[in-house]
Amino acid sequence: MDTTIGIIGGSGLYDVEGLEDTKWVTVQTPWGDPSDQILTGTLDGVKMVFLPRHGRGHVQTPSSINYRANIDALKRIGVTDVISVSACGSFREDMAPGDFVVVDQFIDRTFAREKSFFGPGCVGHVSVAHPTCPRLSAACFKAAKAEGINVHMGGTYLAMEGPQFSTLAESKMYREVWGCDVIGMTNMPEAKLAREAELDYASVAMITDYDSWHPDHGEVDINEIIKTLFGNADKARGMVKRLPALLGATRDVCEHGCDRALEFAILTAVEARDPAMVAKLDAVAGRVL
Repeated sequence: MDTTIGIIGGSGLYDVEGLEDTKWVTVQTPWGDPSDQILTGTLDGVKMVFLPRHGRGHVQTPSSINYRANIDALKRIGVTDVISVSACGSFREDMAPGDFVVVDQFIDRTFAREKSFFGPGCVGHVSVAHPTCPRLSAACFKAAKAEGINVHMGGTYLAMEGPQFSTLAESKMYREVWGCDVIGMTNMPEAKLAREAELDYASVAMITDYDSWHPDHGEVDINEIIKTLFGNADKARGMVKRLPALLGATRDVCEHGCDRALEFAILTAVEARDPAMVAKLDAVAGRVL
């Protein structure tokens, strides 16, 4: 199977440098419009696509992003490996602004988003016990290290609804009681949907601030966040450039089963499935339907 790397760029990351034979393409999905057109091209001989999560010009809020359309569009265009790059706050002294964290766990506190491709007429349940792909995460970690980024392997990401930042009480609870490492607004339900679509998924969180828990930093300062944000985006572009050499132009099946997550997930009997729902699932679940 050919490798096609899909980069979902978060706040501050609106393009990928070095792509060749580039073209912005419109991808239609049964779930509506994705955040933007998708930039296609190749990087060092490996196919790569880029989707700005908030749209060019940053027009989508964390809650208005059409996560189902984004993941469907990436799957529909042939992506095999999704790397999410997003801004976040830190709950750890040693995870400082400017550092990257390769996330491996999530706590989902979002409540205003569609979180599954499945529903009445075609019921499916996938495991998200381990929501990121270890192989893909390791490649991101190596790429960040090689780029000279101070990167941490592993961390729990608290996904909040937003768009407001946390209260001090919330920040302290997430840090001291729940043991979270970073906080953001966009990786859920993105990671769950990627698993349903049988896409290998890795999350790289770029730290911009200490949320509001840190006694020496006080409440979140949006001016400082923006300053750190663009510095992080430059680092992320360097990291992305190193991924093709690590992932290669061809790939085997995922040893962790990420690309076979639907093998036994669909419970609705064939004769009872809603044809309209099955039609909508043609890209994300066509392999098993």
